[in-house]
Amino acid sequence: MNNKLEVIGIDHGWSMMKTISQVFVTGVKEITTTPALFGDVLEYEGKFYKVGTVRQEVKDTKVEDDSFYLLTLAAVAKELKRRGLAEAKVFLAVGLPLTRFGAEKNDFIKYLTKNKRVSFKYENESYHIEIDDVAVFPQCYAAVVDKIPAMAKKTLIVDIGSWTIDIMPVINKSPDESKCVTIPKGLITCMCSINEQCVRQLNGEVDESEIQNIMRYGRSDIDDEYFAIIKAEIEDFVDKVYNSIREFGYNLKTIRQR
Repeated sequence: MNNKLEVIGIDHGWSMMKTISQVFVTGVKEITTTPALFGDVLEYEGKFYKVGTVRQEVKDTKVEDDSFYLLTLAAVAKELKRRGLAEAKVFLAVGLPLTRFGAEKNDFIKYLTKNKRVSFKYENESYHIEIDDVAVFPQCYAAVVDKIPAMAKKTLIVDIGSWTIDIMPVINKSPDESKCVTIPKGLITCMCSINEQCVRQLNGEVDESEIQNIMRYGRSDIDDEYFAIIKAEIEDFVDKVYNSIREFGYNLKTIRQR
């Protein structure tokens, strides 16, 4: 095995898994027979799993079952393939919600390092890895740490994720952890509200990938009636985020916004 350490950063989102070069749906489902096609198929310990497609349900923590472990293997395989490697010593850099960091850090490290050496296949290609170590970073802070030196005297960071919204004030270029807040009302709750309204008003749902596309680009070829509902619910979600920030005592008129 190559002794060079491969550092792989992974964002284990409840909606999307992300590495520096890859983004895929946080979904994994066992295939009970040998698959005919191997695109996005993980083979691990004699079982086959389809990765991506439908997002899995949100659970209390990310270590309740093997889902995020299997998704981690898929993410590692995608990154190693991009680097032209099939064997590697891997250092994982991962994140957890800001205010849950201390409570969940050790369990997440144990979860990801439960097997020191791992052999598996992804898309019918074999991979052999050694997990050298795992570093866990607080989400939100990790996303802006390199930008803090250039921040104003008082800056409020709001990280809107799939399941949580992290709020972190940066005062005199230093995060004030005593006032950090994590709110479990991220984009998944918005998408659920959208589909509740779509069913109520039009008796049909919209695929989450289409909703995410509208969130990103503000446009879609979807039917006008559905688009109007989606747009209205997204605007309502934004208002709720703004009001949550105010409820926690932050006046955005006195804080730098970007």
